[in-house]
Amino acid sequence: MRVRRMVTNALGSAALVLASMGAVTTTASPAAADPCGFFETSADAYYNHCTSDGSRVVIKVEVAMAPDYERCVPPGTTWLGSASKIQGARYVGRTC
Repeated sequence: MRVRRMVTNALGSAALVLASMGAVTTTASPAAADPCGFFETSADAYYNHCTSDGSRVVIKVEVAMAPDYERCVPPGTTWLGSASKIQGARYVGRTC
């Protein structure tokens, strides 16, 4: 009887340890959102206009080996082109 109780207690303790380990390892973190403003991935360049008012803004896009240009962008992330060609982008201070 005493051996059975010790085995039961040991199994219960092991189950508790395994359950707590499982709870820790299955926690997932949410994906990171795109940063505001200009950003690049390994291949592409983007501008993320972070706003809650629905405004559209003018940005200046800086291009390698070509003239820079202005572009009107809506809220959210806009693809600008290849990261090898786009050097940067910035808000110019006006809406469109």
